[in-house]
Amino acid sequence: MTTTAIIIIILRNNRIEMGFGCFERGVRRNRAPIPRSSSLAMLSPWRLSYADIMTVSVIGFVRNWCKIAYISSSASLVLNENNCCCAIGVSGVISSCKMRQALLLCYLLAILNSSTIFWVAAEDPYKTFDWTVTYGTISPLGVPQRGILINGQFPGPTVDCVSNDNVIVKVINKLDEPFLITWSVNGVQQRKSSWQDGMLGTNCPIPPNTNWTYKMQMKDQIGTYTYFPSTLMHRAAGAFGAINIHHRSVIPIPYPEPAGEFTLIVGDWFKSDHKVLQQTLDSGKPFPFPDGLLINGNRDSSVFTGQAGKTYMFRVSNVGLTSSINFRIQSHTLKLIEVEGSHTIQVEYDSMDIHVGQSMAFLVTLSGQTKDYYVVASTRFTRMVLSSTTILRYAGSSIHASGPLPPAPTYQYHGSMVQARTIRWNLTANAARPNPQGSFHYGEINVTRTLILANSAANINGKLRYAVNSISYTNPDTPLKLADYFNISGVFTLNTIPDKPSSRPAVLGTSVFGITLHDFDEIIFQNNENTMQAWHLDGHAFWTVGFGANQWSPAMRSRYNKVDAVARYTVQVYPNTWSAILVSLDNKGMWNLRSSIWPRQYLGQQLYLRVWNNKQSLFTEYNIPDNALKCGKAAHL
Repeated sequence: MTTTAIIIIILRNNRIEMGFGCFERGVRRNRAPIPRSSSLAMLSPWRLSYADIMTVSVIGFVRNWCKIAYISSSASLVLNENNCCCAIGVSGVISSCKMRQALLLCYLLAILNSSTIFWVAAEDPYKTFDWTVTYGTISPLGVPQRGILINGQFPGPTVDCVSNDNVIVKVINKLDEPFLITWSVNGVQQRKSSWQDGMLGTNCPIPPNTNWTYKMQMKDQIGTYTYFPSTLMHRAAGAFGAINIHHRSVIPIPYPEPAGEFTLIVGDWFKSDHKVLQQTLDSGKPFPFPDGLLINGNRDSSVFTGQAGKTYMFRVSNVGLTSSINFRIQSHTLKLIEVEGSHTIQVEYDSMDIHVGQSMAFLVTLSGQTKDYYVVASTRFTRMVLSSTTILRYAGSSIHASGPLPPAPTYQYHGSMVQARTIRWNLTANAARPNPQGSFHYGEINVTRTLILANSAANINGKLRYAVNSISYTNPDTPLKLADYFNISGVFTLNTIPDKPSSRPAVLGTSVFGITLHDFDEIIFQNNENTMQAWHLDGHAFWTVGFGANQWSPAMRSRYNKVDAVARYTVQVYPNTWSAILVSLDNKGMWNLRSSIWPRQYLGQQLYLRVWNNKQSLFTEYNIPDNALKCGKAAHL
């Protein structure tokens, strides 16, 4: 697609501000405000429709900064605050400003003209995938069982892309049940597009023998993520995999480029068929203990090969159903560099706890003897420790890994919490954007609303359920997002769930908090049970500002890390403790907040946040996709 780029230079109190507008045929989106700046600053693309260029029109005021009028295909007329106007186009500058200012503008435009900046192809790259989802026989624990495969693979294919890439995935469902994949497992934000989130509150599942195409942009994100099925207990059979979003070449990273990358998908595993596990939950019985632990679909057969003396990135994700893990490499240290899209202070660890739904990236330098070494993952806080091993092989090695496995941590919950507090945000590093992570001072923002969410086990109608603030979530036949868009009554009611825990008996319900777009909220996860918990929020990163024992109280705020808490998407909550997060709810849509412990999510430990304002604008949310599936009460709309 050919795009016309028109340079806009604004004079403000004898200072120069610069940006550009990208005009695409038939598209109106991403109208970005002009930021305040005391130096030259290139803006993000400001896209208008082609019709706006070809007609004389008044666009209006942009944040009280400047007025843009008389848009044409060759020039933009810019009026600054002092009514100093300059029309800037391919042919040069027409200005009634002071001569000194005009000369400087001409000088800048000469530079811009010399770099042929006016005509560019501005669209971000596309990555297209066709995935066929089928059943197949797998034997990860030595016992043949039915698995769910993507293009015949278990685990599924790894999605490697670059920040801002457009990712198109056509999913063909060859199962005997409706099926969905969610991409927000630990962080693909789906900016302005909860339509693509892949949860039952946002999407109708793909019926058997049909297909649906996801259209996503990895907007302003880098990092280590995963995807998995969000329907029923399909996740217990496979169809999960890694998403690695690499940085753009123009954005520096706070460490030397590694010699290579290794991706590890780790999770507990069950020999029982996924439908048997579902029947167990449906009958009200407790979920069984896992039968093993897998790394990349195997218990002990993977090999990672590297050159001695070089440094490699290990991307590690916990895609299990119930179990926290500890990750370590024999005779090597792990330098933590990234957590779910956030660059961290680079601390070296002998091992790292990674809880259900979490992802991390480490640098490992191959500084030892040329031989093989054990790479180990083992369950944490379980009555029986399950382990899985792979091999780190130095190129040219003829010596097999030997000796005892590197030991698991001897500390329990408190020690793990202490370790969690050492994971901190790298304030000076860039993430997906050129501005440093620490330029957003989250600790200085006033909190709009506090939600205290207490998880609990409950007996409802004679069966085991899990609840949040005494409401156990049930999925309606009509996705919440469709009901909201088409104004369908009888599907959900806002704010039926209280902001604080209730002593009333747990009941079934469809919990949706009404949130105003751009609210800055404090969420407390209160765990009064004797089990490990993990919570995930779709569509937003949040700052994990506090962990503490027993009951949270307002006095605990004095302990918050309001400077360099890491921004991530999944937070652990230890037994009989609380975890606190701060979150800027700036992504309009319907977003799932759920237990990452999948059996608990299946039995009701989840809810939705409707992040909303009444202004319909493509600047805040994209329209319903043309290919959107419709079901339930929306089936015939």
